[in-house]
Amino acid sequence: GEVVDFLRDPKKFQRIGGQIPKGILMVGPPGTGKTLLARAVAGEADVPFFTISGSDFVEMFVGVGASRVRDMFEQARKHAPCIVFVDEIDAVGRQRGAGLGGGNDEREQTLNSLLVEMDGFDGHEGVVIIAATNRPDVLDSALLRPGRFDRQVMIDLPDLNGREEILKVHAKKVKLGADVDLRAIARSTPGFSGADLANLLNEGALIAARYDKKEVDRHDMDEARDKISFGRERRKLMDEEDRRMTAFHEAGHALVQAVIAEKNIELHKVTIIPRGRALGLTMFTPTKDILGQSKKELLNRICTAMGGRLGEEIETGDFSNGAAQDIKQATKIARHMVCDWGMSELGPVAFGENSEHMFLAKEITRSQNYSEETAKKIDEAIRKIIEEQYERAKEIIEEHREALRIVAEALLQYETIEGKHVQEVIEHGKIISPIESNDLIRKGKDQRKAEEEKEKKSKKKEPEIGPSPDAAGAIA
Repeated sequence: GEVVDFLRDPKKFQRIGGQIPKGILMVGPPGTGKTLLARAVAGEADVPFFTISGSDFVEMFVGVGASRVRDMFEQARKHAPCIVFVDEIDAVGRQRGAGLGGGNDEREQTLNSLLVEMDGFDGHEGVVIIAATNRPDVLDSALLRPGRFDRQVMIDLPDLNGREEILKVHAKKVKLGADVDLRAIARSTPGFSGADLANLLNEGALIAARYDKKEVDRHDMDEARDKISFGRERRKLMDEEDRRMTAFHEAGHALVQAVIAEKNIELHKVTIIPRGRALGLTMFTPTKDILGQSKKELLNRICTAMGGRLGEEIETGDFSNGAAQDIKQATKIARHMVCDWGMSELGPVAFGENSEHMFLAKEITRSQNYSEETAKKIDEAIRKIIEEQYERAKEIIEEHREALRIVAEALLQYETIEGKHVQEVIEHGKIISPIESNDLIRKGKDQRKAEEEKEKKSKKKEPEIGPSPDAAGAIA
């Protein structure tokens, strides 16, 4: 806002000796709209807008980059007041001397020229430099001092309301069905940037077109989100034995999560359709943006992660290596609880890491900063957390063993069920709501309606899924 005010009426600030910041650094993950925001500022202020990428300054010929910097500032002065936008400034503004070999290479000459030019013009000229980066940690400290890029604006990933508003903008270009709930999509896409959300709607439209639909329905959007988040379907991957093991694995996850019933996380759906590197998935939807997690919530996550292996073991008497990622995730959470968040009997102490990422010209090795005795206590505390949650998950699954079997058999028959179906099994001992098969979901609304009418006339009613002595054989 203050940049727009200055560019519109610079004399208002100059009368009392104020100067607008010469440089503004916008920091944020890719796809969050840094370039768009810079264009919006220029449009709002009604001033010329020049844009250049940081990589455009770096050339193989010595002196070309520095020459381009001087030319850029010369053009900006001629068209003042104006905004100069430098995208991906970390390409040229990286910390000097970061190479192990040392030396003053072309990139460093370009950076030196940029620093000199920014010192060479004052705030009365009406030229504002806006730069963008997603790597502020690698920028040279001289670039960030007051008088250069002294203002840093954090452009973070959109929150729940932000995602919904972004979806509304992009949804104007897509024919959405009446069953598409943009609020629900926003809830199910935490961590998505504006670019990700635009891609999500486009992917949904492509899927709908592939199945000759006239509009995009909620199943298309669900499929688009799963494809972006987890990868494409790989249907011809598993034999019947693998499918059965995967069904009980995912049923174990779903059952534990549904019984725990966290207030901020809902069970969205469970599937045994392989995607990416996973043979099956149990998906959750947060009811709000999760900014922090309590000790109880973290323990619940570990407990849910343990449910998969237990689902296999309790039903089949054996277990596979499919729980490898679950065990890694549980161990990682437990280690953070003990070492970083003070959530163990060792007390509110941060023990730090034994190793860190290597970066050129940075600290390459790091010694252990606690004793062997303390390391042993840390390992014991981590093991205790995981073992306690393992036993907790085991009690839940053994108590609801019949529900585990019903959910698993439903997965074997339909491949995908919704969270409400798992909840119905726990509360009523059977699935009450109808389950749509994946083949029906892929067909257009008119085609599905015609086939449903035909099926009513020609077929008998299917038996409901519920507890019965021979249910396993009947559903499989």
